[in-house]
Amino acid sequence: MASGVHMPEPQCLIENINGRLAVNPKALKLLSAIKQPLVVVAIVGLYRTGKSYLMNKLAGKNKGFSLGSTVQSHTKGIWMWCVPHPRNPDHTLVLLDTEGLGDVEKGDNQNDSWLFALAVLLSSTLIYNSVGTISQQAMDQLHYVTELTDCIRAKSSPGRHEVKDSADFVSFFPDFVWTLRDFSLELEANSEPIISDEYLENSLKLRQGNDKKTKSFNETRLCIRKFFPEKKCFIFDRPAQRKYLVHLEQLPEEDVDPEFREQVEEFCSYILSHSKVKTLSGGITVNGPRLETLVLTFVNAISSGDLPCMENAVLALAEIENSAAVQKAIAHYEQQMAEKLQLPTETLKELLDLHRASEKEAIEGFMTKSFKDVDQVFQKKLMVHFCKYSLLTHVWVLYEDVKQGTFSKPGGFRLFIRKRQELKNKYYQAPRKGIQAEETLKKYLDSRVDLDDALLQTDLSLTEEEKETEVERVMSEYAEVANKVLEEMHKKNEEMMEEKKKSYKEQMELMAQKIEEERSQLMAEIKSVLKLKNRVFNCVTSILSPSIVLNQKHCLEVGALCQWKDSSSPNATRHFVLSLLLPLVHSVAEGGLLAG
Repeated sequence: MASGVHMPEPQCLIENINGRLAVNPKALKLLSAIKQPLVVVAIVGLYRTGKSYLMNKLAGKNKGFSLGSTVQSHTKGIWMWCVPHPRNPDHTLVLLDTEGLGDVEKGDNQNDSWLFALAVLLSSTLIYNSVGTISQQAMDQLHYVTELTDCIRAKSSPGRHEVKDSADFVSFFPDFVWTLRDFSLELEANSEPIISDEYLENSLKLRQGNDKKTKSFNETRLCIRKFFPEKKCFIFDRPAQRKYLVHLEQLPEEDVDPEFREQVEEFCSYILSHSKVKTLSGGITVNGPRLETLVLTFVNAISSGDLPCMENAVLALAEIENSAAVQKAIAHYEQQMAEKLQLPTETLKELLDLHRASEKEAIEGFMTKSFKDVDQVFQKKLMVHFCKYSLLTHVWVLYEDVKQGTFSKPGGFRLFIRKRQELKNKYYQAPRKGIQAEETLKKYLDSRVDLDDALLQTDLSLTEEEKETEVERVMSEYAEVANKVLEEMHKKNEEMMEEKKKSYKEQMELMAQKIEEERSQLMAEIKSVLKLKNRVFNCVTSILSPSIVLNQKHCLEVGALCQWKDSSSPNATRHFVLSLLLPLVHSVAEGGLLAG
């Protein structure tokens, strides 16, 4: 693949040893080398249901993920296989095969819940694999979906009503695909043929009532509806006679049931064509290094007894990438200055123009690579570095004063050395200097050695009498010289202030552009959440009392909000939307239908 990563076989990404989860460093190293956007497909389900077979087919192979041949769960932890995406050469397909859930020998439901939660958090498409039909037993076995809000946090400090709400989860939850193996029923409803998606939709219908049995019936179904915006279903016949199933991966294609082969081909085509790139809140595209950070953050949280938190993971990712963006911007700036700056410059304006042009390019690069830079913390760090280069302009002014004879007087050389040292100290004390910054100052000072020597010789050549005469001359001409110096300083300060204004204006324009992009992305996410909310609402209101249905007016208000496009505060928009949605959520919750 273009990223240079070669994985001839799967690697264990998250080990599961005696119920304790740990990240495999070797797999992380492979993952971190992938710079392309990732399409992440994870599969979960009960043990010994044929999950690994489907994942091998998605990889275009007959072998890879181990199938096992006993009644025990064979795959342990979460295994990863990164392969070139067969439909998009600019993307990498990451396949995650999880340990079979419900292994009676393991007997640890909480460990299974963590594995299910990790598969949800890391993937852009989640496949749930089961055997047979979608019965109540199958729904009960999918109880992990009802526990997601107990295993995952969307925000580091959720509000009182946000923990059980699906709005924050929808923005980063994957699409949901249910695969039914060894399916033997005829797909029909009311004596009419239906497709598998309709079968899934019918199976997810809710019942009316508020009794315990009805609540239990509706719980998993409602969670699937509210958490997963996109749902798909595939059915598969038995692939071969039972005696051949033990070694299915070694079975020649001609011995595999033709209809099963066709079903597998249809399934693979859909997954490869419709599975999206993994993204985070704000439209952040996930590549190898970013997925590496997510894995580490989530597993470390679980290991420390905390809940995996998407907001914390994104902030950790922003810390890493924004720091790197600052260093890349500094390197670009220093490279531009080193290549284009010819010392000494003829005029101050020439130096300032080059500084501003290089600074602008560096900031644009930083803006492109950075995200979630709250309060512009990292951009401010970048500007601190640029301020050090602006000190060069003061050194330049000092040498201009030398050329104009300001220090050609008794004791002038000593005064010059003192002022130059003050500027050098100020320059060296500035934090986070790059190597190029110090070399640039040294290079400039070296280019002025002749002026230093000339000033020293002038100072030494003055006799006592000449010094007295010089003092009188200086005193008599003091006013004129002082005025001239002040005028020059004023002019140079004006030039530097004008350059600072231009630089500030450019920075504000770039910042405004980035804020608008983030706001547009946020509004798109809100609309997506509201669309799902409306679908869940319509489903729920069909079985609720009229008093609860009255809350639909809140949905209408929210719909109107989506047409409002002049908000200057994305956070204000988010809070306003949630304030309108919460009454609906609370009313439904009182009906006992949003448990979990």
